[in-house]
Amino acid sequence: QVQLVESGGGLVQPGGSLRLSCAASGFTFSSYWMNWVRQAPGKGLEWVSGINRGGGSTYYTDSVKGRFTISRDNAKNTLYLQMNSLKPEDTAVYYCAKSGDYGMDYWGKGTRVTVSS
Repeated sequence: QVQLVESGGGLVQPGGSLRLSCAASGFTFSSYWMNWVRQAPGKGLEWVSGINRGGGSTYYTDSVKGRFTISRDNAKNTLYLQMNSLKPEDTAVYYCAKSGDYGMDYWGKGTRVTVSS
Protein backbone atom coordinates (compact mmCIF):
# COMPACT_ATOMS: atom_id res chain seq x y z
CA GLN A 1 0.00 0.00 0.00
CA VAL A 2 1.02 3.59 -0.50
CA GLN A 3 3.07 5.00 2.35
CA LEU A 4 4.51 8.48 2.71
CA VAL A 5 6.67 9.18 5.75
CA GLU A 6 7.92 12.68 6.44
CA SER A 7 10.91 13.57 8.58
CA GLY A 8 13.21 16.47 9.32
CA GLY A 9 10.93 18.83 11.18
CA GLY A 10 11.85 20.54 14.41
CA LEU A 11 12.40 23.82 16.19
CA VAL A 12 14.48 26.43 14.40
CA GLN A 13 15.17 30.11 14.95
CA PRO A 14 13.96 32.73 12.49
CA GLY A 15 16.36 32.92 9.57
CA GLY A 16 17.38 29.32 10.01
CA SER A 17 17.08 26.35 7.69
CA LEU A 18 15.57 22.89 7.69
CA ARG A 19 15.42 20.10 5.16
CA LEU A 20 12.34 17.95 5.11
CA SER A 21 12.31 14.48 3.57
CA CYS A 22 9.46 12.23 2.50
CA ALA A 23 10.14 8.53 1.99
CA ALA A 24 7.67 6.99 -0.44
CA SER A 25 6.75 3.35 -0.93
CA GLY A 26 3.99 1.20 -2.37
CA PHE A 27 3.80 2.89 -5.76
CA THR A 28 6.02 3.84 -8.68
CA PHE A 29 7.36 7.08 -7.26
CA SER A 30 8.87 8.33 -10.50
CA SER A 31 5.48 8.19 -12.24
CA TYR A 32 3.74 10.81 -10.13
CA TRP A 33 3.90 14.49 -9.37
CA MET A 34 4.52 15.14 -5.69
CA ASN A 35 3.66 18.00 -3.35
CA TRP A 36 4.28 19.60 -0.01
CA VAL A 37 1.26 20.98 1.85
CA ARG A 38 1.25 22.65 5.25
CA GLN A 39 -1.20 23.48 7.98
CA ALA A 40 -0.42 26.27 10.39
CA PRO A 41 -1.91 26.20 13.90
CA GLY A 42 -5.59 27.03 13.74
CA LYS A 43 -5.60 27.42 9.96
CA GLY A 44 -6.53 25.38 6.93
CA LEU A 45 -4.38 23.43 4.54
CA GLU A 46 -2.07 25.42 2.27
CA TRP A 47 -0.37 23.96 -0.79
CA VAL A 48 3.32 24.93 -0.62
CA SER A 49 5.12 23.36 -3.55
CA GLY A 50 4.89 20.77 -6.29
CA ILE A 51 7.28 18.94 -8.56
CA ASN A 52 6.79 17.01 -11.76
CA ARG A 53 7.72 13.38 -12.32
CA GLY A 54 11.27 13.95 -13.49
CA GLY A 55 12.00 16.85 -11.16
CA GLY A 56 12.62 19.33 -13.93
CA SER A 57 9.60 21.52 -13.20
CA THR A 58 8.85 22.97 -9.78
CA TYR A 59 6.13 25.22 -8.46
CA TYR A 60 5.72 27.29 -5.29
CA THR A 61 3.20 29.37 -3.47
CA ASP A 62 4.22 33.02 -3.52
CA SER A 63 5.04 33.22 0.18
CA VAL A 64 7.89 30.69 -0.10
CA LYS A 65 9.35 31.55 -3.51
CA GLY A 66 13.07 32.19 -3.28
CA ARG A 67 13.29 30.57 0.16
CA PHE A 68 12.11 26.98 -0.32
CA THR A 69 13.34 24.43 -2.85
CA ILE A 70 11.52 21.22 -3.67
CA SER A 71 13.44 18.31 -5.18
CA ARG A 72 13.21 14.58 -5.59
CA ASP A 73 15.47 11.57 -5.90
CA ASN A 74 13.60 8.97 -7.92
CA ALA A 75 16.32 6.38 -7.34
CA LYS A 76 15.73 6.71 -3.58
CA ASN A 77 11.95 7.23 -3.80
CA THR A 78 12.36 10.36 -1.72
CA LEU A 79 10.94 13.87 -1.90
CA TYR A 80 12.68 16.83 -0.26
CA LEU A 81 11.90 20.38 0.79
CA GLN A 82 14.84 22.62 1.57
CA MET A 83 13.60 25.54 3.64
CA ASN A 84 15.85 28.56 4.11
CA SER A 85 15.33 31.98 5.71
CA LEU A 86 12.54 30.55 7.80
CA LYS A 87 9.98 32.89 9.30
CA PRO A 88 7.62 32.45 12.24
CA GLU A 89 4.74 32.31 9.77
CA ASP A 90 6.26 29.14 8.31
CA THR A 91 5.37 27.34 11.53
CA ALA A 92 3.11 24.45 10.54
CA VAL A 93 2.76 20.74 10.12
CA TYR A 94 4.20 19.88 6.71
CA TYR A 95 2.69 17.03 4.72
CA CYS A 96 3.98 15.17 1.72
CA ALA A 97 1.21 14.38 -0.76
CA LYS A 98 1.09 12.30 -3.92
CA SER A 99 -0.79 13.64 -6.91
CA GLY A 100 -3.39 11.37 -8.46
CA ASP A 101 -5.81 11.70 -11.34
CA TYR A 102 -8.13 14.00 -9.41
CA GLY A 103 -5.89 15.88 -7.03
CA MET A 104 -3.75 14.76 -4.11
CA ASP A 105 -4.80 11.24 -3.23
CA TYR A 106 -2.34 10.06 -0.58
CA TRP A 107 -0.85 11.98 2.32
CA GLY A 108 1.75 11.34 4.98
CA LYS A 109 1.17 11.97 8.67
CA GLY A 110 3.22 15.13 8.63
CA THR A 111 6.25 16.60 10.34
CA ARG A 112 6.05 19.65 12.60
CA VAL A 113 8.12 22.73 11.92
CA THR A 114 8.29 25.45 14.55
CA VAL A 115 10.07 28.71 13.80
CA SER A 116 10.62 30.65 17.00
CA SER A 117 13.31 32.43 18.94
